[in-house]
Amino acid sequence: MAITTRSIDYKIDGKTYEAVLASPDGSARPGVLVCHAWAGRSDFEIDKAKALAALGYTGIAIDLYGKGVLGSSTEENQALMTPFVEDREMLRARLSAIIELVKQQPEVDATKIAAIGFCFGGLCVLNIARAGADIKGVVSIHGLFGKPGNSPGATIKAKILALHGWDDPMAPPDDVVAFTKEMTEAGADWQLHAYGGTMHAFTNPEANDPSHGTVYNANADRRSWAAMTNFLEELFA
Repeated sequence: MAITTRSIDYKIDGKTYEAVLASPDGSARPGVLVCHAWAGRSDFEIDKAKALAALGYTGIAIDLYGKGVLGSSTEENQALMTPFVEDREMLRARLSAIIELVKQQPEVDATKIAAIGFCFGGLCVLNIARAGADIKGVVSIHGLFGKPGNSPGATIKAKILALHGWDDPMAPPDDVVAFTKEMTEAGADWQLHAYGGTMHAFTNPEANDPSHGTVYNANADRRSWAAMTNFLEELFA
């Protein structure tokens, strides 16, 4: 299968952003957004979009920060992410606009949309699910579970899969339990897979900072991708 990619420039509130779309054959396929980690849309997310295309989907590595905007340090990454964490309505609105853009692409079946996200991107996809986005499902991969507070009473339409490292210091057990309680009370169709002996950023081969709680774990990486693959097959069956 020959994967092709193309860039998509788009404007939101006068600012330019750049997504990268990966397609197996150019035909309308189920579309899977890839929401980036706190540093911004990088080659990591583009590679995930290509891997999704290899599975037969149209993968779209989206951009929330702006074209060419990437953090290069913990301080820069934190500064880029924080406005979205603190203003979940802004995050919801931006993601909603991007979802509508994705639906308009000829390589995407607009009736079959899902989103996956890594780290900050996991928070993003959970945010749009909590806000009642009309998409098939979301997958949070070593994401953050904090409740947004901007979607009281919203009906969660998307199925939810959370793939979590149990020793992740950024999402401790109390946050996990609170999340599962929230999802149950909302009547969501949700799953949680927790991987023992696994920290944050477990899918990123460059993560190697135990003091910060970010460590790559090959087993959790492989298992989480398999779980995600099964979940997407169910969504789009």
